[in-house]
Amino acid sequence: MIQAIETKDSYVALCESAIDARRTAAEPAWLRSIRRGAAERFRALGFPTTRDDEWRYTNVSRIADTPFEIATHNDSSLAFERIERFALTDVTACRLTFVNGRFDAGLSKLDGLPDGVTVCNLAAAMDTHAPLLESHLAQHADCDGQAFVALNTALFEDGAFVHVPKGVVVETPIHVLFATTPQSPAAMTSPRMLIVTEANSRVTIVESYVGLDTGACFTNAVTEIVAGEDSAIDHYKLERENDEAYHIATFQVDHQRGSDVASHCISLGGILVRNDINAFLDGEGCECLLNGLYLADGTQHIDNHLRVDHAKPHCNSREFFKGILAGKGRGIFSGKIMVRKDAQQTDAKQSNKSLLLSPDALVESKPQLEILADDVKCTHGATIGQVNEEQMFYLRTRGLSEDAARTLLVYAFAREIIAGVRIPALRTLLDELVLAKLPQGGSLDVSE
Repeated sequence: MIQAIETKDSYVALCESAIDARRTAAEPAWLRSIRRGAAERFRALGFPTTRDDEWRYTNVSRIADTPFEIATHNDSSLAFERIERFALTDVTACRLTFVNGRFDAGLSKLDGLPDGVTVCNLAAAMDTHAPLLESHLAQHADCDGQAFVALNTALFEDGAFVHVPKGVVVETPIHVLFATTPQSPAAMTSPRMLIVTEANSRVTIVESYVGLDTGACFTNAVTEIVAGEDSAIDHYKLERENDEAYHIATFQVDHQRGSDVASHCISLGGILVRNDINAFLDGEGCECLLNGLYLADGTQHIDNHLRVDHAKPHCNSREFFKGILAGKGRGIFSGKIMVRKDAQQTDAKQSNKSLLLSPDALVESKPQLEILADDVKCTHGATIGQVNEEQMFYLRTRGLSEDAARTLLVYAFAREIIAGVRIPALRTLLDELVLAKLPQGGSLDVSE
């Protein structure tokens, strides 16, 4: 049923009070101007409704109707052990840690970086890299038609900044960890990330979102990546917030000539999750890989929207998303490949595969192509199915129990995405997290 969402007054008031509070802060005039424009844009747009084609299957009225307040950072620091358990083991990676949207230096590790590489919070970068931030911060993720991007831009207090200069290779992953501690009244955070790589550089980024306690909370995140000429970025996003969390995220990557960006989006937690993933291939010879895996059980709702815009010729893109849905879980996949008139010699492929483990699970899949050029190779496709009974029978004849056989088949379905993760510690962690949600893990309902 279509539900109009009119309850935005409290969010508009949050934007106004936040901007007023920063008038006396040491925030540059250019950023205050961007914030005011974003707040006005949110006021004009309001929250999307199911009348909007891009939000037809995802109703955000529960977010709009909840009077979330801006999260506060607890006065008492979190025990280091509570954060450390979310770190990547066996990896010597620097880590930026944010608690309830604010940088926590005591829970971060920033050593071991090559000379010239900057990894810091945005507030610190305002002093050290102001021209770079003015050129790129809030310049790529579009506020005009995206209410949640506008809301984040108006409200974000801090975030992560990564800058890799020309020709530098960062060997170890950079981990950016956003942790939320639910509060009363219910709180929202607005994480922000800006990653800028210059020509012929290389870096690996892990962006993760975790919930430390139970309770309703709202994360509205925006990540902007600017991939310089012939640079390479390996990016991973892992969302595993608590089962009462709302998570809306926009990922925007802008490719320059010859850049190579691979991004993997893994969604495991939250009651309502929406990932908007946008790639703009604005230079010849770009490579773009967008992979994803989402597991939904109970009444979880996970929505992945992809848009890959081929603006220049001789570029390749690959998108491969898999979903596993059980209980009354619902999955949405909408992927669009756009090839502009001058983007000849484009090679683009998109695929979405979904596995339904219960009769009440539901998935909507909508792969799309919009091609204006005439010399291209583009394909798309979607499959929705259940566990293969012939394979089940084969495994049962080899001595496996029904639960063990089903677990093995479902895990193998997910493993195709996990296998593409290039960080061994992260790959091991994903194996553990996915297995914990499968039948023998006890939380994924696989009743027939």
